[in-house]
Order: sequence, then C-alpha cells, then structure tokens
Amino acid sequence: MTDPVPAGLDGEIRDGRHQLAVRIYYEDTDFSGVVYYANYLRFLERGRTNYLRLLGADQRALFEETAREAPGFAFVVRSLAIDYRKPARMDDVVVVTTTPVEVKGASITLAQTVTRDDVLLVEATVRVAFVSSGRARPIPKALRLAMKADQDGAAGA
Repeated sequence: MTDPVPAGLDGEIRDGRHQLAVRIYYEDTDFSGVVYYANYLRFLERGRTNYLRLLGADQRALFEETAREAPGFAFVVRSLAIDYRKPARMDDVVVVTTTPVEVKGASITLAQTVTRDDVLLVEATVRVAFVSSGRARPIPKALRLAMKADQDGAAGA
C-alpha cells in the first residue's frame, strides 16, 4: 500500500493531519544521489507553512483577526529534533505529514514525518513560538482555537 498523495498545491488537512506531496529534484540531492540532509528541513518548513495556510475554514479572516490582536506576528522555530532513518532519491515523491501535538501559551509542538510508499524516512518534533513585535506572545485566541480543534481532530483519528 502506498501513501495517498495529497491533492492541491498546498496539500490538504485530512483527519487532523496536514499532508503535502513533495517531488525530489536533482537540486535536492548530494553527490551520492540521495537527498542532502539539510533539504529535509526545507520540506518540513513547507509542510508547516502550508498547514498554517490551510488551517481553519476561512484562514484569511483568521489571520486578519490575529494580525489585529498581534501586529507583525510570525512563527519562529524554537527547537527541532530530527531523526533521519532512510534516504529519498531523485524523482521520489515523498509525503510530509504535520500533526499538532500541543498548543499552549506562546508555542505549538508539531510532529512531522517524511514518508515514501508508507516507509518512514524522516521523523521530527518541532516547537514553534509565536512572536509579535520581536517578543514571544501568547497565541491569539482565534488562532489557538483553530489549532486546538485541529489537534483534537488528530487525536481522535
């Protein structure tokens, strides 16, 4: 059985998990023909970015409300633990899965995996902090509730 390839440019949220298909190109590989280890960080970042983009029924309104409450907001990686298990190669299609684990205060913890045909290639835990005006701030209520609902969806899956 192979991973279902998520539809759409930004992937999709399914059963409380965001999934994004990424094709491996020559530029992603090293001299041995496997994905250069640092490029997995780019794939994980795309997964997190597109997860936030797709979060909520009306993400534009959600982010506009957040911007009113916390002008100049951004998410920054606070910590990341990563385990490289198997390599991906040129022309592979991998699936980056992002699952919310914990939403509290000013941070979100996400579990992320990269798989190919149901084979786990990379596993990571990422803690992301919410900042506004250069300082850590509590995640605004509307955004926290949307993430919490998604986290609950993942737990129930």
